[in-house]
Amino acid sequence: MDKYNLIVATGNAGKLREIKEIFSGLPFDISSLRDHWNPLPSIPETGATFLENARIKAMWVFDKTGVWSLADDSGLEVDCLGGEPGVRSARYAGEGATDGAKIEKLLRSVDRCASVPRAARFRCAVVMALAAGDEIACEGSCEGSITDKPRGTDGFGYDPVFVPAGYSKTFAELDSAVKNSISHRGKALAALRRMMDERFGKNSGRD
Repeated sequence: MDKYNLIVATGNAGKLREIKEIFSGLPFDISSLRDHWNPLPSIPETGATFLENARIKAMWVFDKTGVWSLADDSGLEVDCLGGEPGVRSARYAGEGATDGAKIEKLLRSVDRCASVPRAARFRCAVVMALAAGDEIACEGSCEGSITDKPRGTDGFGYDPVFVPAGYSKTFAELDSAVKNSISHRGKALAALRRMMDERFGKNSGRD
């Protein structure tokens, strides 16, 4: 079976691993920004929504390479924080902050509204750029709540403090197959995979 190049617009190894797991079996040779740029490019994320930011990143990579490009933009919305950090999730504790620093700031903020339920959700938008002006876009979400302290060593980002609804473990404690089946990114990518199957056939390759 022929394979088709697909660049994922991320330098995040954890995110790339998740995408490869969810896309396993598809005829793609998947690479990331790290495989094409050194140093990593800084792609401006100027959109007001996750979908806008995903589109910006996917089209930026496609414009530079002419290769099918996949980008996601995702984040955590906490009800008692008015939906923050939202589209600012990656920059919540400042540019270049570690996952630990972002989690620490989040927990401090949530603790200030301790009398309010700690309900939250992850949202994700994915865009696959196939040509100039030609894209496939999907979104997904996962409801849950914020823990009082980090738990688990798998995953990345805010995974150690997010417990999906109906589960007792955080995203960082769950088996990756379980997480991918219920997560915001897993749902968005599963929808994208279905749309690609519909458009290109079960092999999801080019005509």
